[in-house]
Amino acid sequence: MKSPKIFTTASLCAFCGLASAYSITGSVSDEDGKAIKGASVSLLKEGKSTTTDDKGKFTIEEEEVGIKSAFRNAVGYISVNNGILSYSQSSTSPVQVSIYNSLGNQVFKSSLQGTGTLDLSKKVSARGTYFAQVSVGSAKQNFKFTTDGGFNSSFGSQDASALMKEAAKDEALRFTFDGYDTLTVPLGTLDTTVDVKLKKSEPTYKFGYALKNTPTPSKGCGTNSTLKKVKSVENGDQFQIKVGSDTRDYFITLPKNYDNTKPHKVLFALHCYGSRGEDFVHHSADYDHPTPYYGQQVLDKNGDYIFVSLDAIGGLWTKGQGDHDFFAQTLTTLNDNYCIDTSRVFITGFSFGAMFSYSLMQDMQSRVRAAATYAVADYNIWLPEGNNMKNLPIAWMNVHGKNDGRCDYNRAKNSALPRILKRNGKADANGDFTDASSEKPEEVNGNTGHVCYDFKNVDERFPVKWCSWPGDHQWTAHDTGNMGVGWNWEQTWVPEEVHKFFEQF
Repeated sequence: MKSPKIFTTASLCAFCGLASAYSITGSVSDEDGKAIKGASVSLLKEGKSTTTDDKGKFTIEEEEVGIKSAFRNAVGYISVNNGILSYSQSSTSPVQVSIYNSLGNQVFKSSLQGTGTLDLSKKVSARGTYFAQVSVGSAKQNFKFTTDGGFNSSFGSQDASALMKEAAKDEALRFTFDGYDTLTVPLGTLDTTVDVKLKKSEPTYKFGYALKNTPTPSKGCGTNSTLKKVKSVENGDQFQIKVGSDTRDYFITLPKNYDNTKPHKVLFALHCYGSRGEDFVHHSADYDHPTPYYGQQVLDKNGDYIFVSLDAIGGLWTKGQGDHDFFAQTLTTLNDNYCIDTSRVFITGFSFGAMFSYSLMQDMQSRVRAAATYAVADYNIWLPEGNNMKNLPIAWMNVHGKNDGRCDYNRAKNSALPRILKRNGKADANGDFTDASSEKPEEVNGNTGHVCYDFKNVDERFPVKWCSWPGDHQWTAHDTGNMGVGWNWEQTWVPEEVHKFFEQF
């Protein structure tokens, strides 16, 4: 189809007046919508910058000077007649011609030298409204024309000015403010309003994460699991993994609303002597198994957790390095196949499961955020030796009956507890953790109630909570005394306290 001709005769040799080349405005606030004063705003390629005012507002603009008649002899002569651009260029600066459609997309651009003509009608292939920009050196002029057959035109249109401020390739605004993450916003036009919210920066540490840190997605996020289950069980699936020469069993329970793009927290439940991994996936309610996974699954109202239970060989955590490798390999398998938050992996266990948890948490500090144990003991614990021993802090909560005749309470308090406190003291100026083992817990007195003591001298990122109650060897602690004295495991306060402990991270 023949291109339509373009508009009436008009002389462009005597442009005059001032026009804004571009104007970028906007505002900067925090995540709560509070204005940020003094934030730096930089237009990167243009090399311009400003700061926000007390209302968080900013403006970056540039004014351009039109071609004045006084410079006519230096610049030359430019005119448009029925779509033919005529130019007589006496200066060394070329004539730059750009044409944009009504959506602001550039459809033609050319650089002209010397004297000659350009048939603009051949550069536009459809009827409609177009905008042109003609410039010589730093002087520019915008005009609007239509190709409706009548060749109507208007000059110096504000619509043209707004549409033709196309940003240079990769142009962007950068926002910076102390204590907040730097934000870079790409620009397609230099006439725009940009309102942004800055997120507070997460501090970095020599070791560990900030409280309430942004989730750290695993390799498995955005993919589907390739794991082959051994069988389905009530409330989960059974899997196997080869650890050395042993084939080990483990169980996974996904939330009903599992989303492979959302990083999920992970809780490992480690069983006690005489139990198996499957017992903590599903079990008839009793004082050891009121609900799955030590009562934590029922408290996961939003489906934020993936629950895992490991199975000890022969029901005993006595394989040492082999059991640690079992845990580590299973966690890696989860990383690869599911979307997990690698900064929020938790472990929990009772009795022998508490001993194994205590062992793991002193070896896996870089992979485990926190542990909750019930009736921990300071024996039957395997730990790496020498240079392989990780002298790093770990967040820990322990619940212990003062009358425990199997895992002695005083031994746990006077040996297992100070070993952790020794590494968990507040970090010094070099980021190294200090010794908080001189602090002693408050404890329950009498035959009822319980006391949960939060240590004051530990680093806030590695809290230690010690809960005592006047009970024997069981994890379902309650406030009605020992078994036989108003005992009712259904009144246990432990799951809720543990859930709160994990949720602070």
